Amino acid sequence: MTPLAQQQSLSPSEGLTRLAEDQIPGLLSQIDDWAHHPDTQTISRTFKFDNYYQTIAFVNAVAWIAHGEDHHPDLEVGYNRCSVNFTTHAVDGLSLNDFISAAKIDALLHHP
Repeated sequence: MTPLAQQQSLSPSEGLTRLAEDQIPGLLSQIDDWAHHPDTQTISRTFKFDNYYQTIAFVNAVAWIAHGEDHHPDLEVGYNRCSVNFTTHAVDGLSLNDFISAAKIDALLHHP
């Protein structure tokens, strides 16, 4: 199986579908420290940084990933933190795209 961070997001015309609840735990186990919120059909993670410059650099990197995946999270930005929230509006819930994008964001922090 191809790791999530190496996959490409799908469009609804390419067969994108809403995940069944029983699919979510297996995908969640493949991303670091993300929380599943069944009530809002989202996954989220808050990233912490030393200063505002690092936070904004991260936000810009997330924007670059989101543009490339054509899958855009909601962001909440503070001085030394950024909360990232994913859902897929096209399927009214969580899709594989949410987990692919989360894995690519995680990979930002695992590179030397």
